[in-house]
Amino acid sequence: MIEKVKVGENLELSRVVHGLMRLSSWEMTSQEILELIEGCIELGVTSFDHADIYGAYTCEELFGKALALKPSLRERIQLVTKCGIKLISSNRPEHKVKHYDTSKKHIIESVERSLKNLETDYIDLLLIHRPDPFMNPDEVSDAFNQLKKEGKVLNYGVSNFKPSQFDMLSSRLDTPLVTNQIEVSPLNFENFDNGSIEKCKQKGIPPMVWSPLAGGSIFNSNEDKVSRVRRTFEEIREEVGAPSIDYIIYAWILNHPANMIPIVGSGKLERIKVAVEAVKIKLTRQQWFRVWESSMGREVD
Repeated sequence: MIEKVKVGENLELSRVVHGLMRLSSWEMTSQEILELIEGCIELGVTSFDHADIYGAYTCEELFGKALALKPSLRERIQLVTKCGIKLISSNRPEHKVKHYDTSKKHIIESVERSLKNLETDYIDLLLIHRPDPFMNPDEVSDAFNQLKKEGKVLNYGVSNFKPSQFDMLSSRLDTPLVTNQIEVSPLNFENFDNGSIEKCKQKGIPPMVWSPLAGGSIFNSNEDKVSRVRRTFEEIREEVGAPSIDYIIYAWILNHPANMIPIVGSGKLERIKVAVEAVKIKLTRQQWFRVWESSMGREVD
């Protein structure tokens, strides 16, 4: 079992989160999904990350049907979902262009659909999926307040927000944002460079991290940068005695003092278990910076 991370006053997420973005492509029955959920819980992975749009609006419902087979599991897990993107999809023929919608009306309607699809009466954590250039932050605040008052959403956060966007929305809210879900991997330092990680540390909120394995490219790309990073991970793997480099990749993220929470988007329990076991691996500061140096292609200034 792994530890929990305190996220806000009344929410703890598991140190590793299971991501369901590709659930519809795993072609699992409801019983198989249920078994995967139970397997995650046994590992201590009790937090599950969704979005209304995942699987062209199908993944939440697939998960909900599985959860309905054993409703007692709901009190043992934390459900995270997102809203704010409208896709062009056969499931939403009224959408003529992909766009963002953070209006009060859409946030509330999206939450109502998510509650129905997930077969639950509350969401532990709702995130605004992307910063919206047409956002009215007062509408977002009104939606958040109404949903929280009704007990339908317990906590709020954002995803992919830059520091100025985070501050702008925060300035209008009655309750603090508890996380920013951002992309971080040994191949992507964007959120180190733009101040998002520093903003999370300033606010004392753990960032959730998507694509920690760089979408798998770190294992198979032949680009010079990727090859350098892969060699460094292999060297560190030998030093710490890990079975494979994915353990070290997760450890590189988990060791960071921002208390990052990696999202593992795999339908295979053995892949999720790798991230759980990586929690135990401690890297030295020099090992951490060797990865940084390999990715940057130069030593630090």
